[in-house]
Amino acid sequence: MSVDEQIIELESRIAFQEDAIDKLSDVIARQEQEIMRLEKMVQYLHQQVKTMAENPTRNPQDEAPPPHY
Repeated sequence: MSVDEQIIELESRIAFQEDAIDKLSDVIARQEQEIMRLEKMVQYLHQQVKTMAENPTRNPQDEAPPPHY
């Protein structure tokens, strides 16, 4: 294998590696956005549960028993 062929082979490998790095970077960016969205959702749900626990709107004794009773 000549020096020119080796250089071409190395350049080809670098190009593929750069493409792979770019694709991985895009995946990481999308995952970061998804994680942020999910964190906001968890915070919202946590607040909803906390609100429901502090201010119950229904008394379990006021509910009718399930149909199988």
